[in-house]
Order: sequence, then structure tokens, then C-alpha cells
Amino acid sequence: MAFAVQIRQQLQALVSSGGSHKDHDKYRAVLESILKAGNENDVAEGLQAFIEAIVKENVSLVISRQLLSDVSTQLTSMADGVAKTVAHFTLDKVQPRVISFEEQVASIRQHLADIYERESSWREAAAVLTGIPLETGQKQYSVDYKLETYLKIARLYLEDDDPVQGEAYINRASILQAESKNEQLLIYYKVCYARVLDYRRKFIEAAQRYNELSYRAIIHEDERMEALKKALICTVLASAGQQRSRMLGTLFKDERCQKLPCYHILEKMHLDRIIRHNELTEFQNMLQPHQQATTSDGSTILDRAVTEHNLLAASKLYNNITFSELGALLQISPAKAEKIASQMITEGRMNGYIDQIDGILHFEARDVLPQWDKQIQSLCFQVNGIIEKINIAHPEWVAKVMDEQMMQ
Repeated sequence: MAFAVQIRQQLQALVSSGGSHKDHDKYRAVLESILKAGNENDVAEGLQAFIEAIVKENVSLVISRQLLSDVSTQLTSMADGVAKTVAHFTLDKVQPRVISFEEQVASIRQHLADIYERESSWREAAAVLTGIPLETGQKQYSVDYKLETYLKIARLYLEDDDPVQGEAYINRASILQAESKNEQLLIYYKVCYARVLDYRRKFIEAAQRYNELSYRAIIHEDERMEALKKALICTVLASAGQQRSRMLGTLFKDERCQKLPCYHILEKMHLDRIIRHNELTEFQNMLQPHQQATTSDGSTILDRAVTEHNLLAASKLYNNITFSELGALLQISPAKAEKIASQMITEGRMNGYIDQIDGILHFEARDVLPQWDKQIQSLCFQVNGIIEKINIAHPEWVAKVMDEQMMQ
């Protein structure tokens, strides 16, 4: 306490002298004496007294800014506890004149957010960064600085399991990423965007972006394989349908996937084979907490995805099946099997119809060859129609062509 009193007396003398720009060296000497104090409490109290003095209006703004910049630089080399105390005190004291110290406040907030991040206080770190007036302040921040800050805020909210706020800041970053040429930041943006889609259970879109990242040479090999693993996980968790089938095909053809754990799940899904729940134990251990959430019917996301897959696989084996038999095959109740089948048919993810009186599900296979034949037939009819019109309009041309063919 005596140390803080001594510092205040020195500062009072400097402020009373007028606080002109010529006194910068004297203020700097006081700051150095504070930093050299051995006791952390003395350093914290001394810095608080120092900051309270330099942000007063009777001190030259040039001096105040320079000294506050010095303090913000020194915070990075202090213990986190002292730095956090001083940072909060500084932000509180400069708030009435924050427009005059925008650059210094931004630097202090960045460091304070790093401290909270090291403590795994994700929401507090994000809240500190959102206090930087990137769009409304007088200082003109660079595109890369704003993009990096928005991405950092988005990532912090995702770590705190808040995808809604995370998506809000990713959307702000989306506007800026087109203007940036920093490839590292653009990769960072793609990673965050993929994570937002993953958290929002838009698994196919997330899988596509993770898969794209797995091919980027700028990313380390281990990180590319991690992105590929996430692409596989999201694809398995996605709702069954044509989009997932295409993604399964893409991953199945990628030889790198054979090195991933649970490749056999990908293989079975791609080949339309029934997957038993006892085969999913290893895969379940790979899921993140948000991917283990339960759906409205009480089943997990993975259970729902595998049930839908098995239902599509069954459609390749049967022309029709009773719901009691289908429930036994899918390891769920007949009523739940009927509900899932009805939803998939309604959404166009499976072809078939339900006979509710007899309790039977009829599958309708999409036969590609008849459709192809019909398209070829239609094309031939159109060509013949064009030839007939030419014959009517220019019979001499048709006669000439036929004569040439006969001569050949």
C-alpha cells in the first residue's frame, strides 16, 4: 500500500506541473519503477494508480496514448492474474474517453481475451472481443484485422457450445473474406464455417467443406487427415438420401479414408449393407458432445442416421415388408419404423408407399435403364420431326442427300 501511495504522489506532482508532452520521459520513469516492483500486488496497484493519472483530461492526449500503449505492451509479459486485474481497471477508467484510446483499448481487449481463452472461459473471452468497435469506431481497422477478430469470436462461441452466436459472427466474416488475400485467414474462415454447419446439424454441407479442406496443401498433413475424418463422421450422421449417397461415394473412392478408424462403417453405408448397432461402439467414441444429442423422438443423431440408412438398404433387398418385420430388422418398434419410412417418402428421400390397412411398406425401385430408353426414344422422335420439317421446306436438299448416299 505504501508503494502505491508513493507512486500516486509522484504522479500528482507530474499532473500538477501541467502534463505537457515534455513530461513523457518522467512518466516513463515512473512506469519503469512500477514494473520493477517485486511484489505482484504492488505492480497491480501501482499500474492502476498510473493509469488513473494518465487518462485524465489535463494530461496531453499524445502522452496518454503513448503511455497507455506502453502499458498494453507490458501486459503481455505479466502474470495472467495481474494482467487481468489491470486490464479490467483500464477498460473501466478509459470508458468515458474510449474514442480517444480506441487502438490501445483494442490491444488490451485482445490480450484479455487471450487470458480468458487460456482459462477456458470461452464466453468471457468472446464478450471482451465484441467490445472492440470494428465497424462503428473512428479508427479504420484493416480487413484482415476485422476478419481475424470476427473468426476468433465465432470460434470462442463454438467452444462454448453456442452455434447461434457463432454463426452470427461467421456471417459477418463472410462479407469480409472475399476482400482478403490472406490465405491463412481464408483457411481459418473455412474451418470455422464448417464447424458452424456441423454444430447446426447441417452435416452434408459440413462434410463437403471438411472434405475440401482435406485437400488444401497449405494445411499440415495431420490437420488434413483430421478434416477428412470429420468429413466422414458428418457424412455418416447426415440424413439418408441422394446427397449423402454422393458424399459417401466421394469418400469411398478416396484411398486416404482407408487409414481412418471406422472405415468399415463408411464401406457398409456406401455398399448399402445393413449396419447393426453393436458395430457402432467405436464410431460413437469419435463423436463430439454436440453430435451425441438426442432428436425429438428420443433417439440419438447417430441412431437416427443409421436407422434411415438401414431402411434404404432394406429397400434394395425387399419389394415389400411388414412393419413388424421391418421393426425387427431395424431394431426399433414397428410404429417408429412406419413413422421414419413415412417421413423419408414424404421428403423424397425414398421411393415407395405405405399400405396402412395391411401394415406393409412397398418399395419402388428407380430403374435407370427404362428412363434412359425413354429419353433416347424422345430424342429420336425429335430428330425425325426436324427431318420431316426440312423435307417439307427444302425437298431438293433431302433428295440430293439421298442420291449421294445411294451412290456410296
